[in-house]
Amino acid sequence: MSNNKKYVYLFNEGKADMKDLLGGKGANLAEMTNIGLPVPPGLTITTEACNEYYVFGEKFPPGMEAELEQGLKILEGKIGKKFGDNENPLLVSVRSGAKFSMPGMMDTILNLGLTDTSVQGLIKSTNNERFALDCYRRFIHMFGDVAMGVPHHEYEEILAEEKEKEDVQFDNQLTVKALHTLLDRYKALYRKHTGEDFPQNPYQQLLLAIKAVFGSWNSDRAIVYRKHNRIPDDLGTAVNVQAMVFGNMGDDCGTGVAFTRNPATGERKLYGEYLINAQGEDVVAGIRTPLPISLLEQDMPDIFQQFESISQLLEKHYRDMQDIEFTVERGKLFMLQTRNGKRTAAAAMRVAVDMVHEGLITKEEAMLRVDPLQINQLLHPQIDVNAEFQVIATGLPASPGAAYGSVVFDANDAEAQGKAGKKVILVRTETTPDDIHGLVMAQGVLTSRGGMTSHAAVVARGMGKPAVCGCEAIKIDYTQKLFTVGDLTVKEGDFISIDGATGKVILGEVPTIAPELGGDFAEYLGWADEIRTLGVRANADNPKDAQKARDFGAAGIGLTRTEHMFMEQERLPFVQKMIMADTIEEREEALSHLLPFQQEDFYGILKAMEGYPVCIRLLDPPLHEFLPNREELLVEITKLKCTGGDSDLIKKKEKLMKKVDELHEFNPMLGHRGCRLGITYPEIYAMQARAIFQAVAQLTKEGIKAIPEVEIPLVIHVNELAFLRKQTVEIAEQVMEETGVKFEYTVGTMIEVPRAALTADEIATEADFFSFGTNDLTQTTFGFSRDDAEGKFLQHYLDYKILKENPFVTIDPKGVGQLMEIAVKGGRSSKPDLLIGICGEHGGDPESIQTCHQLGLNFVSCSPFRVPIARLAAAQAAVIEKNQSK
Repeated sequence: MSNNKKYVYLFNEGKADMKDLLGGKGANLAEMTNIGLPVPPGLTITTEACNEYYVFGEKFPPGMEAELEQGLKILEGKIGKKFGDNENPLLVSVRSGAKFSMPGMMDTILNLGLTDTSVQGLIKSTNNERFALDCYRRFIHMFGDVAMGVPHHEYEEILAEEKEKEDVQFDNQLTVKALHTLLDRYKALYRKHTGEDFPQNPYQQLLLAIKAVFGSWNSDRAIVYRKHNRIPDDLGTAVNVQAMVFGNMGDDCGTGVAFTRNPATGERKLYGEYLINAQGEDVVAGIRTPLPISLLEQDMPDIFQQFESISQLLEKHYRDMQDIEFTVERGKLFMLQTRNGKRTAAAAMRVAVDMVHEGLITKEEAMLRVDPLQINQLLHPQIDVNAEFQVIATGLPASPGAAYGSVVFDANDAEAQGKAGKKVILVRTETTPDDIHGLVMAQGVLTSRGGMTSHAAVVARGMGKPAVCGCEAIKIDYTQKLFTVGDLTVKEGDFISIDGATGKVILGEVPTIAPELGGDFAEYLGWADEIRTLGVRANADNPKDAQKARDFGAAGIGLTRTEHMFMEQERLPFVQKMIMADTIEEREEALSHLLPFQQEDFYGILKAMEGYPVCIRLLDPPLHEFLPNREELLVEITKLKCTGGDSDLIKKKEKLMKKVDELHEFNPMLGHRGCRLGITYPEIYAMQARAIFQAVAQLTKEGIKAIPEVEIPLVIHVNELAFLRKQTVEIAEQVMEETGVKFEYTVGTMIEVPRAALTADEIATEADFFSFGTNDLTQTTFGFSRDDAEGKFLQHYLDYKILKENPFVTIDPKGVGQLMEIAVKGGRSSKPDLLIGICGEHGGDPESIQTCHQLGLNFVSCSPFRVPIARLAAAQAAVIEKNQSK
């Protein structure tokens, strides 16, 4: 052994809580062995050995082989067979087993230990030449494919040719003569690809197989799977070497896979499949059609009763739904694996609720049984998986749900057709705030650029609409109103479907299934609400979204963005008039037209959230976003001049162009926006404050309790907040005096730049609340423009492991997280009861929610469709903290 490390454990030396070292499979095989279940004996090579294998330049760590030899001798003694023997040979399976289940991602080799000599021993010991030869040909196939890279399909082609010659359908119908021919041809194929004869030393076979399993930890498919499931790359895989038992020795043998409950629905009933006279890979490979596990009761009644009893025992022992592999050899049942079964969101919720009612687990434990992100599956329409469809491209799964509609390339067209009752999918290179009206009326959005937190993704998630973003395979031609994918052309008006949960773009119309939120959903999230200490609000910009947020259990609005209200078509002219104004009087005149619109907006949202707080952020984006695009404007002016257009119109357009140029900024994200606008043009924020307070007064008269929180964005200095707070308070008092109505309100700010976080103790003296705008706080902390970073280089940072997570998806704990901690401590040092929340996209990310819980925030706020996710994640954070303090 190296450094006194133990690299090899016999099954009886391990236990269930050793998953870090023995992997999930090894730990569970050890546990089943130690509770007396019929498990074929074996040993586990640790995950540490795998990691050191890579440290030592893909060589086994010193001492590992000696331990392996010793373990094999003990194994031979236990089973009474000898490795490579010509009388009664021991054969083993070599299987991977990481800490976290990665089904099908890593390699397995069965029947290892067969050679030209030992196959004769297997014939003698079983008195079954056909079976022995079938095991040998399976082994050569698997070993050649997995350990030595001989192409799998070439073995399959040889097998198909022999079955055709024999005129048989299944492998187990091949004659002894055909199997001899197959073996010769398999060996020749192995020699052709490796330049060597098939190894006749069982121990050499074993070492090569272990190397293959270690190597499969870094296979492309394993890396992709880990990335998708956020499994760390440095865990390594264990290797399980286990005595073979055979399900393919005859009709008193078989193999199967079963779940203790239905993994799709959660129904408490054995669910699985089996095959008579077969080996394990036959069930999962689809070579033969398996039978439902219920029929095993007819084929092997004693085995079925025994298996059912063991299944119930395992579920009670692990207190979770189990996924079990078994083999029957000559009428005797053997257990080969158990693990917590993968399941759909609906099943996960039902199993958790049922197990609480059955007394198997507590409500707190039930909270940890459902992945919060899985809940997305339950909230949005889904593609009907039983339908046939053609996937033409795949982008980023930016906003879950499924939608179909005819392709449109322009937001105005999307709005017009949507209002006319047509289903449309808005297809753009990328979206901007100008496209909001089209997004509102579209069924979903598809973009060829942009990441998971691009404008299209953020807005679509907020609306609960499906979005596929960054789908680079589609090439958009706005002039001809079409997009191409390779040789395929999709024109405006053609139907496509998008699946925002997978990123798939599908040609034509695919039927969708509406979600069903049953009693389990409400009961489970009700428990989450009892357990969590963190409040959950929603980001909503209109009454419809506010109502949806309430339906999903939000206790208030954490962010209402007023700029989206300015973008609506009937308001935009007044907004542009306000921007074009040369005097305060002109600007106030334009704002007077916007006041009733804003008052109506705030009235609707505050009414929908009666009795709950509504945080209203005053205007945040730079003014140029409300003006036409410079290039488009230039084209219009040039066309008018070339065609002798109306001179007054040309002058008007040129004046607009001048204003666009005046407002142009090299970096608008760091420019004239947020409270800087409010200080330069106080009348804008004054109008918005008046609209809020007049709406509150109106509601109060109607007997409706409105709780407004006025939020000043992008503050960097306490003096900014003091200046704008004073104006807001004065307007509130004016409205109370004018209406004769008394009402309560608060004024606070967003913490979204590092200076605000660092001086939070000062800023808190003028603030009633803080809300972290973590999207901008991340941008200003990293110096990344979100859209540029995600579109150009951030993926490389993740691929090269420069960054562990996308900081726009999950809060960066060491940078942004520390700034948040400073702000929380600073703010509460000035005001101990300061209300603090978060309203960036991170408010719906489970890992970020855990950070918010640890920092002692009062609430998180997220898009309405993420509210149930946040409710569960907040409960999980409370349970984890409680468990850690024990």
